[in-house]
Amino acid sequence: MHLDAEAFERLVVEELDLLPDEMVDGLENIVFVVEDAAENGEELFGLYDGLALTERGQYGMGELPDRIIVYRTAHLAACRTERQLRDEVHTTLVHEIAHYYGIDDAQLHEMGWA
Repeated sequence: MHLDAEAFERLVVEELDLLPDEMVDGLENIVFVVEDAAENGEELFGLYDGLALTERGQYGMGELPDRIIVYRTAHLAACRTERQLRDEVHTTLVHEIAHYYGIDDAQLHEMGWA
């Protein structure tokens, strides 16, 4: 499947807008970023780059925002149709947002999101 960077970013924004309010209303000081691939060469769908809410002590003004990164090439390589792509992007967003809330991979696996 092929989608240029701009079209893929639009798709990510559309999927982000479809997430339940309960999931996104609590997000603070976080940005969503689309990149082609992980810098270290790993085949990742996404990455949460920040400090989970459950690990924050003194966290306040002046902190750089946490980031959720969605990687385009891994998604495109794994999906054959737009529906599959949307489903995978949706799952990636939920997975990385869960890390923001302090839910680890083991818990995500139990819940069927890893």
